[in-house]
Amino acid sequence: MPSRPLNIICFATFFKGGDFMRECKAQDCNVILVTKEKMLHEDWPRDVLDEVFALPNDAPVELFLDLASHIAKTTKPDRIVALEEFDVVIAALAREHLCMPGMSSSRAKTFRDKLAMSVKAREAGIMVPDFIAAINTDEISEYLNRVSPPWVMKPRSDVSAIGIKKLETAEEVWRLIEEMNQREILRERASYYLLARFIPGEVFHVDSLVDKGRVVFAGVNKYGRPPLQVAHGGGAYISQTIAHDSAEKKKLLEINRRLIKAMGMETGATHAEFIKSDADGDFYFLEIAARVGGAYIADVLEAASGINLWHEWAKLEVSDSATRTRLKPRKEHAGIILSLARQEFPDTSAYDDPEIVYRVKKKHHAGLIVRSKSRERVTELLDDYGRRFEKDFIAVLPPLERPE
Repeated sequence: MPSRPLNIICFATFFKGGDFMRECKAQDCNVILVTKEKMLHEDWPRDVLDEVFALPNDAPVELFLDLASHIAKTTKPDRIVALEEFDVVIAALAREHLCMPGMSSSRAKTFRDKLAMSVKAREAGIMVPDFIAAINTDEISEYLNRVSPPWVMKPRSDVSAIGIKKLETAEEVWRLIEEMNQREILRERASYYLLARFIPGEVFHVDSLVDKGRVVFAGVNKYGRPPLQVAHGGGAYISQTIAHDSAEKKKLLEINRRLIKAMGMETGATHAEFIKSDADGDFYFLEIAARVGGAYIADVLEAASGINLWHEWAKLEVSDSATRTRLKPRKEHAGIILSLARQEFPDTSAYDDPEIVYRVKKKHHAGLIVRSKSRERVTELLDDYGRRFEKDFIAVLPPLERPE
């Protein structure tokens, strides 16, 4: 490791990762932020940033690589880190352009492509809903005859429930594929989509920190309703930690460990989602990302465990392994309720339970994070808030077709 302070370039084209940058500065690093012009007004931690660069909103990959090269002329970078989902591959390409260590672009693309990650998971013996690439007509026809409806058509590289459509008949599938293949934008055509069996059930997420291929921390939460239901039907997003001594948690941690090994993650943070089938009770893999989960997941995990994913990820990236201490999470419970709000700045002051540890401060959003030693108390509060949010705040917008 160089005797000088490390130079860390953070790619964040959405507003993410302030805690990561603060921890890098606390570790005596020089921190450079690369974002997009539309994000410049956000509340970045400018007091710890040595430089900020904003590229045009429609900047191609080549412009990111050119900027990284421009920075490297006078400031030799030691790490290039993607703090946002859509930057994972670009950061990998920038590292390769400068011959730097870190995740390769081919591996990064696997974390961005739901088809590739599903293939990896299946090869590792992890259960995955039956799927097919929306490319070869004979294979699609065979799939539709073999796999019972309903199905979901999912973009291979978008996040959350963006662009997902639920389909009930083969005619709907073929009609959608025909419509997609007539789109002007090539990346919106059918070959960029995955057709998968829709499995009703409860959705869980496992958020991990990985050091040299080994999971050093993982938290397991369950969504109140599957994100697809929230995206398409409206209502509040809810997530909470599950029982620490449960068989569900033990099983998910083992599947997650095998998944991360199969994906070849060496160092960083991951967010993986699994569904527990109502029909057979088994866990099926849905997706995994090489990043910290969004929607305040890191804040919920910190409330429950005392572990800040952003801080600890930064330490994994920049500090010497000999100086890092073993993580010792506490075993409390936490959860979040979050929704779009009719009000520009919703007033949550009427929600005054002592378990509330964080109030979301974001335009047209209402959100609360609660913490308790009792999982039942967290569930009770979130159920109550869910009913009250319906009356006090919730606004519903059409589901996104593409990220905004």
